[in-house]
Amino acid sequence: MEHFFLDLEVDVNGEEVFVVDERVVSSYSGKISRLVGKSEGVARRLKVIFNDFPGGAEGFELITRFCYSKGRVIITPLNIFNLTCAAHFMEMDNLSELTEKSLQEVRYWSWHELLAALKQCQELLPRAGSLALLDKCLDSLIGRVASSCETSPSPSVSSSDGSGLRLSCDTRSTESLKSGAFRATWWFEDLVAFGNDLIQMLVKLMVAKNFDNGIISRFLFYYQKSRFASASADDKAKIIEAVVDMLGSLDLRCVSYRSLFGMLRVGLNTSLSQCTRDKLEGMIGSQLDQATLDDLLVPSPVGTSCLYDVNLVLRFLKSFLGKGVCCVPLSRLRKAGALMDLFLAEVSPDPHLKPSKFLALIIALPDSARDSCDGVYYAVNLYLEVHSGLSEDQKTKVCRGLTYEKLTPQALDHLTRNANFPPKSAVQAVASQQHKLKSLLQDTSHATPASPPLEGSKQVVLYAKKFNLTDENEKLKAHLQGMQWRVVELEKVCRKMQVQMTKVMKSRMASHNSAKSVPRLCS
Repeated sequence: MEHFFLDLEVDVNGEEVFVVDERVVSSYSGKISRLVGKSEGVARRLKVIFNDFPGGAEGFELITRFCYSKGRVIITPLNIFNLTCAAHFMEMDNLSELTEKSLQEVRYWSWHELLAALKQCQELLPRAGSLALLDKCLDSLIGRVASSCETSPSPSVSSSDGSGLRLSCDTRSTESLKSGAFRATWWFEDLVAFGNDLIQMLVKLMVAKNFDNGIISRFLFYYQKSRFASASADDKAKIIEAVVDMLGSLDLRCVSYRSLFGMLRVGLNTSLSQCTRDKLEGMIGSQLDQATLDDLLVPSPVGTSCLYDVNLVLRFLKSFLGKGVCCVPLSRLRKAGALMDLFLAEVSPDPHLKPSKFLALIIALPDSARDSCDGVYYAVNLYLEVHSGLSEDQKTKVCRGLTYEKLTPQALDHLTRNANFPPKSAVQAVASQQHKLKSLLQDTSHATPASPPLEGSKQVVLYAKKFNLTDENEKLKAHLQGMQWRVVELEKVCRKMQVQMTKVMKSRMASHNSAKSVPRLCS
């Protein structure tokens, strides 16, 4: 029976003190041999203290068992990361060779063995992050997920035919196989136990392998919600920061806009870093045309008096136009314009909304974003009605957001008689009316109609030409314009009536002729 001398104490991370045979351990460990060699000639028992031993006391125990077993060890998915990290730390080349050979066994591991190994690995990060074993495990995991999305939902044990995969549906029902959505997402629940660092490595590798960005984003939102259930406020902020960073590497067109808004609302109640907040707002703002009014109605931060967070919406608009107006398709601009008209109508009654902020909301989008400015006009009207205490100068500044040329005749007519607006705005409205009427008359005089108009319309056009356009009688101009349009409409109605009368007369004549040929049965 071999005798061992307990002449070396090893303190492992303050967790436990091991008393071992220095000669046995140093024969396998280059680090122990080097440390002990510096203390030759010392009669008393030596002591080594490790403060950062990978795997802690459990990892060191695996090392001592290897040494006392004369370099023999059974390597399994449950201890391979511990052994690999400890071997590197202790400079044990012979053990490192054994763990490297075990890399070839990864493809034979079952799905649950692979998960167990990776869960152990995350406890050893960041030390384990540089190991080839980790890359091998992550690569195998992604390969099985990708293959199972096309075949079956649960990769169990791989085959040795070179493909590295054998798929089974051990605990999954046959009915589940019929669901394409399930085949794409069955693995979500299994991976939520991983920490942020390991998930980031996993997503980075998925992106490099051209994995479906839509599936990745759905997993990240699922991961965020699942981890929130038991997370503290600080942990929630870290989770959101990690998820936002990962979403930034994906194609935003594949990311759920509604989920981004949901994450923002949650993040507003946590201590998110400014960098993460800016990234998240940028993602949302770049797709502002997909938003709804409810999305934009975010309550103002604590300590501010406004009802809704107007500054947030302004930042969204800045991100939306980030690359320049010319880079945004007109259809998207129009959607954003319609959305902003709704938002303006919602915030205009807010008594605490400053004129400068209200004007900033109006002019944030270019004129091309709106076919008509009626929505802006009615929002401004409501704002001026609520903020009746504004000075004439302040009212005039707010009205600068109006494009009078894009107001309908009804809105222009309403504005000229609206006491809420300053006199300058009424003058501009009159000038716009005159310009529109002049353009209308010019178009009418140069037009060549396909069919000659009725006598009535000629008289109205003639009367309009003789009319003095510089006259200040706005009501007469409005009536003239309305009369001209009404005559045109009456012409259309008359034509329709003529056609209908012709049909009726023909029908009556036909019925009269047929009645003559029928013998009378009664006198």
